[in-house]
Amino acid sequence: MQIFNNNINIDEPIRIYAFIGPSGTGKSYRAQMVASENKINYIIDDGLLIKENDVICGVSAKKAPTKVETVRKAIFTNEEDRIEMKKAIKKYKPEAILILGTSDGMVDKITENLGLPKPEKRIYIQEVATETEMETAKRIRTIQGKHVIPVPTFEIKKDFSGYILDPLQIFKIKGKPYMSEKSIIRPTFSYLGNFTISDTVFRQIAEYLAKRSEPIYRVMRTRVESKPEGPNIYMEVSINYGYNILEVLREFKEKIKKEIEKLTTMNVQEVTIIAKEIHMQEDEKKND
Repeated sequence: MQIFNNNINIDEPIRIYAFIGPSGTGKSYRAQMVASENKINYIIDDGLLIKENDVICGVSAKKAPTKVETVRKAIFTNEEDRIEMKKAIKKYKPEAILILGTSDGMVDKITENLGLPKPEKRIYIQEVATETEMETAKRIRTIQGKHVIPVPTFEIKKDFSGYILDPLQIFKIKGKPYMSEKSIIRPTFSYLGNFTISDTVFRQIAEYLAKRSEPIYRVMRTRVESKPEGPNIYMEVSINYGYNILEVLREFKEKIKKEIEKLTTMNVQEVTIIAKEIHMQEDEKKND
């Protein structure tokens, strides 16, 4: 058994690869491609441990409130972040990890803090991107404030409520098309501001779902309270007679949260559904 420092114990040595390039030149854009070419299933990028297309550990450094804190989280200076990541590495036992960094020194700091061996191979952005592509990436970063994380949008929305801009499905590596879904975000500290969605959108989605729910007769009242971390939704409904009220409310609450988060990428902080009355279909027939 090989034992690395910082209490990471693994049965086999971990192969560490580094993917290095200046900030904003497109490393995260191309991370999955580089990992795939080197038969690597795990990536460490900006505080996240990513297995193929799943975020399995960490909170992205791009969510940090300041650039200084972003760097600290990216190199695992914070003890809590460091311990969490080491536990995940020990749990998943990756054979190889691709670590992204802006310099050799940054990658070496990450491996040191996590108790991992030094990279056996270092890949530089210039090897997989042209000067024109890197300049384009820098321009997008500078002018639009957009950053990329090498996972699909739905995997990171829980960490970026209100900040996800749009997913990409195709880009080019030195002129060669490469298919992959990425998530573009605007970090918390961006001077360009936050991405927001009108309260009306949340209300309309919730009421539309209610109309399509057989146990719910009608929506009596809807209120949406928006907060920076996501909306709170309150609804009063009339339930058709014959259904288990508690079960209906629980299932509808889960459905609202799931569908709104899926459609808007915003985190729903709280959903409150109250049954204000029971609708008797026999009464409706008598009135007819």
